[in-house]
Amino acid sequence: MKLLQACGGLRSQFSRIQRFFITRQSQKAVNTWSPLATAFNYPQARQDYSLKATGLFGLSELNTSSGFHKMKRQALIEGEKLVEKALKFESNLKLVGVFDELSDVLCRAADLAEFVRMSHPDKKFRKAAEETSLGISAFVETLNTNRELYRSMKSVFTNQQSKTMDEETLQVAELFLFDFELSGIHLDEEKRKKFVELQEKVLILGAYFSNGASMPVLVPKRECPDKITSSFPTSGNNVSIDTMYLESSNEELRALAFRAHLQPIESQTQYLDLLLSGRNELANLVDFPTYASRALKGTMARTPENVLDFLKLTAKMLEKPAKNELEILTNMKQLDSQSKESRIMPWDLQYYIGMAKSRSLNFNSYSLSAYFPLGSCMEGLNVLFQNLYGISLVPEDALPGELWSPEVQKIGVVHETEGLLGYIYCDFLVRPEKIQQDSHFTIRGGRTLPDGSYQSPIVAVICNFPPPSLSAPSLLTHGMVENLFHEMGHAMHSMLARTRYQHVTGTRCATDFAEVPSVLMENFVWDPRVLSKFAKHYRTGHSLPDETIIKLSQSRNMFGALEMQRQVLYSMVDQVYHGKHPLAQSTTDTMTSLQKQYTAIPYVEGTAWEQRFSHLNGYGARYYSYLWSRAVASKVWHQCFAADPFNREMGERYRNTMLAHGGSKDPNSLVANMLGHELTINDMVQSLWDDLVASNHFYQ
Repeated sequence: MKLLQACGGLRSQFSRIQRFFITRQSQKAVNTWSPLATAFNYPQARQDYSLKATGLFGLSELNTSSGFHKMKRQALIEGEKLVEKALKFESNLKLVGVFDELSDVLCRAADLAEFVRMSHPDKKFRKAAEETSLGISAFVETLNTNRELYRSMKSVFTNQQSKTMDEETLQVAELFLFDFELSGIHLDEEKRKKFVELQEKVLILGAYFSNGASMPVLVPKRECPDKITSSFPTSGNNVSIDTMYLESSNEELRALAFRAHLQPIESQTQYLDLLLSGRNELANLVDFPTYASRALKGTMARTPENVLDFLKLTAKMLEKPAKNELEILTNMKQLDSQSKESRIMPWDLQYYIGMAKSRSLNFNSYSLSAYFPLGSCMEGLNVLFQNLYGISLVPEDALPGELWSPEVQKIGVVHETEGLLGYIYCDFLVRPEKIQQDSHFTIRGGRTLPDGSYQSPIVAVICNFPPPSLSAPSLLTHGMVENLFHEMGHAMHSMLARTRYQHVTGTRCATDFAEVPSVLMENFVWDPRVLSKFAKHYRTGHSLPDETIIKLSQSRNMFGALEMQRQVLYSMVDQVYHGKHPLAQSTTDTMTSLQKQYTAIPYVEGTAWEQRFSHLNGYGARYYSYLWSRAVASKVWHQCFAADPFNREMGERYRNTMLAHGGSKDPNSLVANMLGHELTINDMVQSLWDDLVASNHFYQ
């Protein structure tokens, strides 16, 4: 920890140098920054070194990496005691409470360990965290095979007491029972043994497939054109193709890299085939007709049939606008004197869409970064949350050792009358040792404690924004600001949830509902009234011009139909792969047929992009959640917030009707209560259309 403190001291000196340079350029802009904005514009650990050192997240045992062993041991000992306690209870309500306490003990250790494993700069901490995570997971596996525990929870539904249980307790009991049965505990010994073997096999295959999806393609130098050889790194006698250069102005390079990067790989084909067949067999063992049926139980969509209906109707709605968008891009390409191919190919899409936006709006996203210093963006969130919920984001001083990197900021979420609601640890700047995907992590879930008080939630938000320089704070593109608002949407779901049980708090709910609050936040970051509150030049303090704000807002869904078509295709592939087995065709032939059916962009012979689609492993029949949650969030936005994005009455309604309940109630009921009516699939498809039309006259 001395190293971290020393780094903190060096960073403090660097920040003073930063402040000197920026202040000389614009004393006025610096003086008008709030404490919150200043904390993020001058990132340094706010630590009070006069206080006694502690460990990560304030846990004294984690002041060294060896403390993870102690934390794991304590969690397992406490877990064993709670298992014994659960087997003695006869009261349904108390039994569910004990199960939740057991879940809380194990989740607090496992979730924290998983976060540290993916984010800590010290290899020893990452290794110790990984061992802790594996140890807790092994214990959970033993619980999933404990038939006495299963019978104990199952008995909840077979006696008279279940009729007196409140909705939340019954929902949590059903979730615990479902988790047991997903592990095949109710099967006979022979089937149970087969299930365990299959489950382990599927996990390994998934890991292999995901790893292969991210690996660069090695192509012998002798087979590569000069453009490829000179543009990519070499590895021995091979060229390592790790990207498709989709934004490059060189069409030949884009095409060559696309074909090379997506060429079929036999091992990936085998891993994917075995993964899909293994998942299907697992689902059949626990009495589901398909893996998709198993994955969708308890979600908003409920069944694969509903998902397919939603995707097909969305695809139909997109046909005409996508065709119109493609025609515009095709005309642009035909006017490009350097182009040899008149059609828009998959490797052209990103390049020509970027060109079209730049020409139409007369700016690019990087030119706006000066108006989005990280601190100002956080202040924009603060203003929004104050108006909607009456809460403030307050920078907190951390104890020495509480943070894992000097630029991490600890934020208290404080309500104007309720006081402290929880803490958000913000790890926003890019560094090589942490997960590269912007993410939200629950470190400690909220729940009602036996004495009636509330266990306040703790979360961490990871982003990968550019570091500050000597002359400027961290400056974001508008796309990065959108990511920030998205992840903070997850964080506020965790902060504002007030559930009795931590097993269902905040984002611990169905995937297609968990994304709704975060996607809803994206609507705010495109709204001119919200942008005008915080988009200010870091040197002059001048607001982003109104004309530019309007153009930026209009750019949101330029060529949005083609992008949405792509999401429909990905979702369709995911559903069909996890549907009826065996597949009628190979995975590549199936994907090819779906691409020809659902998109306007041609398939390129000799490619197999599904082998790079790592979400097939992570999402597993739930990739549709991206579009589904967008449709729900769009409906909530247009009906509740579009007229006034700072409406306190609507913010309170949203908090109390949707966010407060996490996964403790049926998500469809929560949305229906917010909107005043149940959402149909036609409603959701219409809301996606409204989303396209609202910010873009192109579709009107």
